[in-house]
Amino acid sequence: MGRVERFEDLVAWQRARELTRLIYSVSSSGNFAKDWGLKDQIRRASVSIMSNVAEGFDRGGRAEFHQFLVVAKGSCAEVRAQLYVALDAEYVSKEQFDKIYAVVEETGRIVNGLRIAVERQRDELRG
Repeated sequence: MGRVERFEDLVAWQRARELTRLIYSVSSSGNFAKDWGLKDQIRRASVSIMSNVAEGFDRGGRAEFHQFLVVAKGSCAEVRAQLYVALDAEYVSKEQFDKIYAVVEETGRIVNGLRIAVERQRDELRG
């Protein structure tokens, strides 16, 4: 595999994009669509993941990228928590919940793996 040149090449960003698509889809209909607060918050949290991965990558520095990945990982937890609210309010079925939860959990693992790799690179550069 070659050098990553653009944030779009990062698997972490690609998974975050997939998650955001799922969140937008599930929150666009039924009672979920009418709950403006939850709908807005879960959408913003999912967008935050992909945005922080992208912005951190394009900042160019390892320390900054690491910090943006920490924020992205936190946004994954926020989406998971809000997904429980959607389940408890019966805005999503258990099947929808399980599908989206699996994607957000995978996204979090990938973001965290990237965070660890960037942290190592940052620390090596510090020497």
